[in-house]
Amino acid sequence: MASLVVGSVVWVEDSDIAWIDGEVVEVNGEDIKVLCTSGKTVLVKTSNVYPKDAEAPPCGVDDMTKLAYLHEPGVLQNLKSRYDMNEIYTYTGNILIAVNPFRKLPHLYDSHMMAQYKGAAFGELSPHPFAVADAAYRLMINEGISQSILVSGESGAGKTESTKLLMRYLAYMGGRAAAEGRTVEQQVLESNPVLEAFGNAKTVRNNNSSRFGKFVEIQFDRRGKISGAAIRTYLLERSRVCQVSDPERNYHCFYMLCAAPPEDIQRYKLGNPRTFHYLNQSNCYELDGVDDSKEYIATRRAMDVVGIGSDEQDAIFRVVASILHLGNIEFAKGKEIDSSVPKDEKSWFHLRTAAELLMCDEKLLEDSLCKRVIVTRDETIIKWLDPESAAFSRDALAKILYSRLFDWIVDKINSSIGQDPDSKILIGVLDIYGFESFKTNSFEQFCINLTNEKLQQHFNQHVFKMEQEEYTKEEINWSYIEFVDNHDVLDLIEKKPGGIIALLDEACMFPRSTHETFAQKLYQTFKDHKRFSKPKLSRSDFTICHYAGDVTYQTELFLDKNKDYVVAEHQALLSASKCSFVSGLFPPLAEESSKSSKFSSIGSRFKQQLQSLLETLSTTEPHYIRCVKPNNLLKPSIFENKNTLQQLRCGGVMEAIRISCAGYPTRKPFDEFVDRFGLLAPDILDGSSDEVAACKKLLEKVRLQGYQIGKTKVFLRAGQMAELDTRRTEVLGRSASIIQRKIRSYLARRSFTVLRRSALQIQSVCRGQLARKVYEGLRREAASLRIQRDLRMHLARKAYKELCSSSVSIQTGMRGMAARNELRFRRQTRAAIIIQSQCRKYLAQFHYLMLKKAAVATQCAWRGRVARKELQKLKMAARETGALQAAKNKLEKQVEELTWRLQLEKRMRVDMEEAKTQENVKLQSALLDMQLQFKETKEFLAKEREAAKRAAELVPVIQEVPVVDHVMLEKLTSENEKLKAMVSSLEKKIDETEKKFEETNKISEERLNQALEAESKIVQLKTVMHRLEEKISDMESEKQVLRQQTLLNSPAKKILEHPPIPVIPNLENGHHMDEGNKSNELQMLTPVKKVGTESDGKLRRSNLERQHENVDALINCVTKDIGFSHGKPIAAFTTYKCLLQWKSFEAERTNVFDRLIQMIGSAIENEENNGHMAYWLSNTSALLFLLQKSLKAAGSSRKPPTSTSLFGRMTMGFRSSTSSNNLAAAAALAVVRQVEAKYPALLFKQQLAAYVEKIYGIIRDNLKKELSSLLSLCIQAPRTSKGSVLRSGRSFGKDSPSTHWQSIIDSLNTLLSTLKENFVPPVLIQKIFTQTFSYINVQLFNSLLLRRECCTFSNGEFVKAGLAELELWCCQAKEEYAGLSWDELKHIRQAVGFLVIHQKYRISYDEITNDLRPILSVQQLYRICTLYWDDNYNTRSVSPNVISSMRILMTEDSNDAVGNSFLLDDNSSIPFSVDDLSNSLQEKDFLEVKPAEELLENPSFQFLHE
Repeated sequence: MASLVVGSVVWVEDSDIAWIDGEVVEVNGEDIKVLCTSGKTVLVKTSNVYPKDAEAPPCGVDDMTKLAYLHEPGVLQNLKSRYDMNEIYTYTGNILIAVNPFRKLPHLYDSHMMAQYKGAAFGELSPHPFAVADAAYRLMINEGISQSILVSGESGAGKTESTKLLMRYLAYMGGRAAAEGRTVEQQVLESNPVLEAFGNAKTVRNNNSSRFGKFVEIQFDRRGKISGAAIRTYLLERSRVCQVSDPERNYHCFYMLCAAPPEDIQRYKLGNPRTFHYLNQSNCYELDGVDDSKEYIATRRAMDVVGIGSDEQDAIFRVVASILHLGNIEFAKGKEIDSSVPKDEKSWFHLRTAAELLMCDEKLLEDSLCKRVIVTRDETIIKWLDPESAAFSRDALAKILYSRLFDWIVDKINSSIGQDPDSKILIGVLDIYGFESFKTNSFEQFCINLTNEKLQQHFNQHVFKMEQEEYTKEEINWSYIEFVDNHDVLDLIEKKPGGIIALLDEACMFPRSTHETFAQKLYQTFKDHKRFSKPKLSRSDFTICHYAGDVTYQTELFLDKNKDYVVAEHQALLSASKCSFVSGLFPPLAEESSKSSKFSSIGSRFKQQLQSLLETLSTTEPHYIRCVKPNNLLKPSIFENKNTLQQLRCGGVMEAIRISCAGYPTRKPFDEFVDRFGLLAPDILDGSSDEVAACKKLLEKVRLQGYQIGKTKVFLRAGQMAELDTRRTEVLGRSASIIQRKIRSYLARRSFTVLRRSALQIQSVCRGQLARKVYEGLRREAASLRIQRDLRMHLARKAYKELCSSSVSIQTGMRGMAARNELRFRRQTRAAIIIQSQCRKYLAQFHYLMLKKAAVATQCAWRGRVARKELQKLKMAARETGALQAAKNKLEKQVEELTWRLQLEKRMRVDMEEAKTQENVKLQSALLDMQLQFKETKEFLAKEREAAKRAAELVPVIQEVPVVDHVMLEKLTSENEKLKAMVSSLEKKIDETEKKFEETNKISEERLNQALEAESKIVQLKTVMHRLEEKISDMESEKQVLRQQTLLNSPAKKILEHPPIPVIPNLENGHHMDEGNKSNELQMLTPVKKVGTESDGKLRRSNLERQHENVDALINCVTKDIGFSHGKPIAAFTTYKCLLQWKSFEAERTNVFDRLIQMIGSAIENEENNGHMAYWLSNTSALLFLLQKSLKAAGSSRKPPTSTSLFGRMTMGFRSSTSSNNLAAAAALAVVRQVEAKYPALLFKQQLAAYVEKIYGIIRDNLKKELSSLLSLCIQAPRTSKGSVLRSGRSFGKDSPSTHWQSIIDSLNTLLSTLKENFVPPVLIQKIFTQTFSYINVQLFNSLLLRRECCTFSNGEFVKAGLAELELWCCQAKEEYAGLSWDELKHIRQAVGFLVIHQKYRISYDEITNDLRPILSVQQLYRICTLYWDDNYNTRSVSPNVISSMRILMTEDSNDAVGNSFLLDDNSSIPFSVDDLSNSLQEKDFLEVKPAEELLENPSFQFLHE
């Protein structure tokens, strides 16, 4: 180790916490004094301390090869730091170390996390088992080489859970998307509960410890999909069946069966587990938080899942119950010498029950336990066994039964899963027990540690290979590095013929050998072996020096546990069982081997299995996961240094570090090396722009030997980093002294300046105080003179005021008395006058009242007489009032009837106009036909007459014969008269109809003008409600019509339920005439029209052909890019006008919609061209808008409630009329007209909406795909060297980072201009960019949380600058197109804002959550705070109190899987509806749109000119 100086920070070994850090306070040769952080001072040797990296980040590094000092305390401290931050995974090169958190962390293992690690380079993201699995899968796919993942660790370290995670990820990557039944990966995962029930047990360190090794082979096909699997098991701990030490338990299945439902317990004759010998050797019968009865049901269900039938399950649990009953059979001495028999009635009961469960003979079972048959050449000898031997025989039967049962279950699972014989590649996951060292170590620990020694050798070779690859990659010389191997230990254990296993097999074959003789043989054979030793106070134990430490083994049970022979009596008994399952477990042996017990060694068989496993591993590319249990309490947030360090040694991590230290343990990239040690030679860096040259000159100047310069890194030998740090510390110390000297000088100068300034201030204050005292005296003298003057003035004024007040009081009293006397006299005079006036008033009033009374009496008498006469007249008139009331009611009814008729007349006015127009046209055509026919008849008659005249002239008159057919002439004349009469009647009818129409129109206009003002107000109030009702009714009826049409149009129902449909003539575009229209047409035809019925067939065929030609012309036209008119797509408008003219929306059957959908689908096949896709998005969205405004499902129209008032009914009658204020709406209706849509039209609308969503998604995904590669470059700022930046003013060959952000801006601008050029609706543009910005937010934020190198101060500034570019783009694009895009970046904005905050350690948790970053969750804040590190100024993150507060909140919410996920999910849904699109456009926008020029020239499309 390099020389230490005072002030150096080192690690010192500690008996309590393994290693403790401290500062060197004194150096005395090889002895140094260290002041530890605990406060104690220790004196140690320099060879016993390790240097500590004072600049290591407080939260540790994710890859321990990045540590400046790769040694035990550095590794331990790094793991502890990360564990405190809830980072349980750490790399050591390509080895993953997993520390068990003893809590649920669902956010680390959800589907979002698997998606993040899919395809990511190893080491790019945070350490994780998914990264190891992904690396193995990628290597297998890319190179075609089988892979293996070795998961190791002691009991309770989390090996099984890690294996499950690996299986989940491999199923995620290689699982089949669609398969019949359960997939292979599901079956493998579902087999775990069954294997755990029969192969796991509670141990001292773990409640669910696997007592067997498991190697899962997952086979893949050529496409990388899982095609098969197989499970291999190793060394089931059979001795646990019969021997259990306290406080452990036997295998779980025994306790599950004892807690089974009552009917099963009664069937198997079981009871409390305390009553069975194989279970009551320990006092532990139940596990905390585990219900064995529920586990039994769950195991049964798992057996069903993996393909074990109910009969096989019953047989399995019969065997398990029989083993428990066998254990309760006790033996006593029999009548014969050295014989044995069941001890009592209880033993006999269990014997009979065991025989019944195994379906074998009770007597034969007894004989197989108590007797042995020895076959010699001459005879067969039956030998009795003593009670002890009988008990051994019973235990042997129980063990072989359970072992065969477990092997059968494994084979059954393998056969159920199925293997792929054609598979050439696989990934194997090895879940193997870790190194074990207890107080008592028996044969199982010996085999387990042998396994770990073999795997450690394989691990060492792999680590050395990785070191070689690293050195080769960096092109450095490594030929002289020695490889550390443990071959001598393996030779000690398994070498033939002198290894421990060979000697154990030899001892087992001799009947009289004991464990003591075996131990003595070992002592004699290996007395000089450096890895073997004999404990001092033991006669039969031995110690082996393993790679993880010394382990002492007790040989008492080595011989018994190594014997694996099947007793011939047991074999014969169980082979003859009536239960096919039991007999299948013990197939018949060869004839020679069935006569006697055949010896087989478990050690030798296990060694063969192990060799086979290693051969399999050697053909694969290995990956390693080392699981660590941080404490023996199995509780979270507790990290025991000594326990963890021991596991790191047992797991081979320290051995791997030792291999690394043999070469170049310290590897620093050039920029980091220059940043750290550039101050040792600052003159070398001046003006230099080459980091490699700078590193070489720096190392040459400090005269360091043995280093290597690679292509990207500097490689240092062990101890050289400490030597450089020592020199760096000296330079920093000298610099500190200079800084201190300057500071002290500055402080002294500042103190003198302050002292001088203070003296001047004191002097000025004293002089001021004296002047103030003199001035105060002068002021007091002046004040006393003023006080005297004011006092005299006050006294004089007071005397004057008192005299004045007295005189005023006397005057007031005298004047008041005189005034009161005057007032009294006036009151008396006024009272007398009032009395006189009241008396005179009373007398006059009395006289008037008497006179008035007499006059009133006279008037009343006369008026009464006159009123009686009038009453008689009124009684006569009352009889006529009823008739007047009836007349009044009749008039009101007539008014209401006239009003109702007016409403009908108004509603039918438009229909009348259309009917009149059609009738006029038909009448005119009929009149023309009649005139033509009349003309033809007249011409025919004239010809006949001319012919008759010519005949009369030629032939002489012999006999008078009538030439003209008078009958025919009269008939024609009569028909002519009838036609004339009909024409005249029709003309009269037309005139009358025109007159009536004019009168009706005048009346309507008058009434319309009267109700116009009231109508406008009511219509405005009710229009909104009416539209909402119609929209709801349209949607409901549309769904109902679609549902009914779907059911009615099924081929089966058409064939079975409906009779053949008669042929109906087609109309335009393939429509069919309904019955109502047909009857109307027939009624309007005249008799002359029937003459042309023979040509209807040809006319119908020509119409059909013309319709097909029109559709083809439309399809050919709109398929081309025909551009836009007034900002609207011409193709969509032209298509809508044609469909409206052809009445396609009202057709029950038509194929025009299918052709349009097919045309759109073929047009958007080129998904890469955004311009083409934008053109069709504009067309489809515009056409969808027009359909939304036009189509109304049949039967969906609802009449508004009729108003009861006359004015209300008039208003409802005039609602549909037009007015001068609604000219714009009328013009819009000329473009968009509502029609009753049939099923094909509604289906076309749905398909069109689906295409709008599809094209929208294509454009959005194209933009995301274009930005994804740029975002990966924008999340991390390019690394620059501090020394080069400070000295040369520029980085070493780094490009400007702004180009990546500019590329993103260019992509956004390109797409925006494309969408604008194609007039895509602004609402769709807003949604595209909103979702794109949300995608940017998700990608940047997730990358920030998954990469520690991104959570830095400088990287925050880099990303913040890029976000400012995006904000500027949003401002330039304006809200019309950008919308709320900027708000979608809220997560990355707040995260980046936190990174660039200064003095984070002063911020409290409430300030972070409430004020600074309210959007981020606790998990996200915790992740950012723990990953943060300042690469510029080395400032601290938030305080430990804030971290602890976050950890507490996360622990409280740990059961909520959703709440614990700190990653964001990208939303790929469609964020708009058809209503949103309809609200963004208006009908009047299409008023000035011109149809396609190509179709305007076609005569069949003349309607487009209208």
